Amino acid sequence: MSERSAIRNGVLIDESQAVLPVTCREVQNSFSVYEALRITDGHIVHLDDHLRRLAASCSDIALTHPFTDQLIESSLNELIRKDGIADATARILIVGGPEPLFFITYTDLLTYPESYYIDGIAVTLYYGERFLPQAKTSNLLMQYIALEEARKKGAFEALLVNRKGQVLEGTRSNFYGIAGSRIYTAPDELVLSGITRISVLKASQKLGFEIVYTPPTVTNLHMFDSLFISSTSMGAMPVNSVNGNHVKRDAWEEVKEICALEREWE
Repeated sequence: MSERSAIRNGVLIDESQAVLPVTCREVQNSFSVYEALRITDGHIVHLDDHLRRLAASCSDIALTHPFTDQLIESSLNELIRKDGIADATARILIVGGPEPLFFITYTDLLTYPESYYIDGIAVTLYYGERFLPQAKTSNLLMQYIALEEARKKGAFEALLVNRKGQVLEGTRSNFYGIAGSRIYTAPDELVLSGITRISVLKASQKLGFEIVYTPPTVTNLHMFDSLFISSTSMGAMPVNSVNGNHVKRDAWEEVKEICALEREWE
């Protein structure tokens, strides 16, 4: 028996029973969507926002299922109570098909060394475009390959570059460039609008920045005062190099302020 519990179609099970049928056509074709949520002090962070995006992802790929927001929320809370979860990363997975499946599992809360926020992180560039960028689907092969290549080069994240040379987002993060009092980032229709991205942009505006929905490009990355990424687990994290080339650090204090304010709202 596993020490952890999980949820399957609204029912508590042992984590070892949270498995997918490999003969299922929908499993074989990754016809599924997911959300990753932070649980801190037993509190589910931005739950309503995650549920809205989960529903939107289902709609985007025409995945119909009988699982209501109320069932998902009550299942999450039941799992938290059963296992006494304080801090964790929970994953909601919905698989479509004639007999839809709904799972909730969890892992230890993702945390990162303080040095990542003080010294910044290295990123690489990967030329490729996500399929259905606004839907959070389980079709993650390109992201997997890009991130593995980045890790082999000693980098923390890979940034995805489209055919126009625009740097849109990371494999698991959103991406931004600061230039003076403006923050440049890709428009919502070109990327997955992360839950943390929404808070980061609100925090940036509260701190006096103007948001410009034009993505940085490969050719102008070196011109920005600072570059940074954001995600549910990371908050806002500064970038110190791209493909081994150092970038400016002039606005790192502002990145720290954005990160601090975003975390306050959790």
